Amino acid sequence: MGHQHYNGVKTAALFGAMWAVLLGIGWLLGGGTPKFLLLFTGLGLVMTAYSYWNSDKIAIRAMRARPVSEIEQPGMYRIVRELSTAARQPMPRLYVSPTAAPNAFATGRSPKNAAVCCTEGILGLLDERELRGVLGHELMHVYNRDILTSSVAAAVAGVITSLAQFALFFGGGSDRDRGGNPIAGLLLVFLAPLAATIIQLAISRTREFDADEDGATLTNDPLALASALRKLEQGTQARPLPQDRQLVDVSHLMIANPFRGAGMGRLFSTHPPMAERIARLEKQAGQQGGVTRY
Repeated sequence: MGHQHYNGVKTAALFGAMWAVLLGIGWLLGGGTPKFLLLFTGLGLVMTAYSYWNSDKIAIRAMRARPVSEIEQPGMYRIVRELSTAARQPMPRLYVSPTAAPNAFATGRSPKNAAVCCTEGILGLLDERELRGVLGHELMHVYNRDILTSSVAAAVAGVITSLAQFALFFGGGSDRDRGGNPIAGLLLVFLAPLAATIIQLAISRTREFDADEDGATLTNDPLALASALRKLEQGTQARPLPQDRQLVDVSHLMIANPFRGAGMGRLFSTHPPMAERIARLEKQAGQQGGVTRY
């Protein structure tokens, strides 16, 4: 299921921008390849490996989800089995989270280790066709290796923030040794973490667009996902999740932003605006000549 869009290039460009910020801080701290840059980068790689390897356990624990059998959730099993078979991928483990907030996510370091989770809220909110659209979206996150992408982006952003804090407290070697502009150095220290966060969120939003498009291609029903997103926008606003640390850390995995957000909060959202996602899906349906299932 190859990509037919430019979002992969966009993601690569965003990663390039993030690495440019990281190298800028490295220059501030002493130029070349300072030992602190290597140290924090090494720590970032360790953190990336841990979060990537344990991504399924972390997310499932945060949502207090439990595994469910086919007897308990026959519809969910039937849909996921059909879609994974169509994609020629193994059947993932299925979970249900006991929360009324409507949402869903998929995680796992590979299709063989994938887990798909729905909340009780989304199972009660959507009809089977809409649920199929949502599950197609979530499976494509796994097939597109988005867990690895988000783990690397989070790790690099964390390294940038740590290096900027180090430069703030201990000063930049380039300014002291080469007579650099201290104002520019201070701006880099304060603005670099902000830039890294915005780029990280942009990467997350780009991957959501990818999963929407690829999931709708897998189900051959873009309008089903569009309909589900409309309901989810209303449902998540009516029943938002509390913004505790564990849930914030895994919120980027969910199909809809689980928190209330408006104004400036949208700039720092891990998800694109629902209206834009729905418009893209409706355009995709028009290009496909409408719905061919159901």
